[in-house]
Amino acid sequence: MTFFSNLSKFFNKDEAVALGIDIGSSAIKIVQLKKKNGQAVLETYGELALGPYAGLGIGQAVALAPDKIAQALVDLMKEKEVNITTKKCGISIPFASSLMSVIEMPDVSPKQLAVMVPLEARKYIPVPISEVVLDWSVIPKSEVRTEDFSEYTLVEERSTTDKGTNAPAPLVKIDVLIVAIHNETIARYQDIVTKGGLEAGFFEIEIFSTMRAVLDETLRPVMIMDMGAASTKLYVVERGVIHSSHTINRGSQDITLTMSKSLGLSPERAEVMKRQVGATGEDKNLTDIIMLTLDYIFAEVNNALLSFEKKYNKTISKVVLVGGGSALKGLAELTKNNFKTDVVIADPFSKVSAPAFLENILKETGPEFAVAIGLALRKLSEEE
Repeated sequence: MTFFSNLSKFFNKDEAVALGIDIGSSAIKIVQLKKKNGQAVLETYGELALGPYAGLGIGQAVALAPDKIAQALVDLMKEKEVNITTKKCGISIPFASSLMSVIEMPDVSPKQLAVMVPLEARKYIPVPISEVVLDWSVIPKSEVRTEDFSEYTLVEERSTTDKGTNAPAPLVKIDVLIVAIHNETIARYQDIVTKGGLEAGFFEIEIFSTMRAVLDETLRPVMIMDMGAASTKLYVVERGVIHSSHTINRGSQDITLTMSKSLGLSPERAEVMKRQVGATGEDKNLTDIIMLTLDYIFAEVNNALLSFEKKYNKTISKVVLVGGGSALKGLAELTKNNFKTDVVIADPFSKVSAPAFLENILKETGPEFAVAIGLALRKLSEEE
C-alpha cells in the first residue's frame, strides 16, 4: 500500500532539491524538498508499507534483505503521484544500530581533536575502531544563553574575582559527542542505496533527524517518544544532547494484534479499524482493548521520566510524540491524562513551506514523517 502527495506542480524546478528516506520497521517514508527564495519547500512525500514484501499485513514490522528494501524503494519512487525528481538523498539508520557517548576532552584546536578523539573513543567502544565508522562533534557551550542564567553568571563572576588575577587558569574542558556505527551496518545501507539507484550523501541515526525536524531551541529537557510498529523509543534531549535513551518492546503492531485476538478479526481488518476509529472513545470496548498495550507503554514512559528527574534533579518540560504509532486517534488525549507533564504531537511539516489547504492533513500525518523531513532538511542545506 502506498500513501503519497505530489506538490511539485505548484513550484518551478530551478532550485536545489533533496530527498529524505526513512527506512522503518514497517514502512518506508520519503520527503522531497526544494530550496525556493531561501526557504525549504515541500515538493512531495509518500509512504509504502513493507509488510506485503514479506507476505505480511500493512502495519506489521518486518526484517527484509537489502534487495527487498531496495525493490520497495524503487516501487515507491516509480509511483507517478509521488514524482521523485532527484536521487540525491540522506538515509536514516536505526538508533539500535549505533553506539553513542559524551566524552570530556581538553579545549584544543580541531586538528588536535581529530587525533585525540579516536584514541579516547576506544575506551567507550567495545569493538576495534577499525570495525566502526566514527563521527564526533563538539557540544557548543554557547547553547546556554547567559540571559537565561543571570543569577548563576553573577555568582561565577564573583567567585572568579575572589580568586585573584594571579591564580593559574584552570584547564578548560569541552564535551564531545561521539557516535559509532559498525562497518557491516554501513555496508548494508550502501547495498540498499546501490540497488535502489540512489546517491546518498550521508547516513544519519534517526534520532538526530527527528531532533532537527521537531525541536526548537530550548534550554529545558524534552522527552521524544517515538512509537514505531515493533517498539517505542524514548529519548531525553537537553540543549541538543541526548542524555538518556530507552526502548520499550511494545509498539503499534501490538495494538493491532491485541485487537485481532480480542475481537476475532484478521490483522488486516484490525489495522483498518485501529486507523479509522482508534482510541477516541467512540467505541469504549475498542478503547479498553487498545489500553491493554498503552498502559504498559505509559508505565514505562513514566518510569523513564521519574528516573531522569531523580538522576539529574531536573523536570522534563514536555513529551513530544513522533512515529507512525503516534498517529493513533485519541492518543494525544490519553497521553496527556497519563503523563505528569505537557504532551505535544510533533508537527515537523511546520519546518517547511507548503500550500495552506494541506495544513490539516500535514499536521495529522506529520509525526510519521519526522525522520524523513529531518533528513531532507540536512541534505537540502548541503546542496546549497
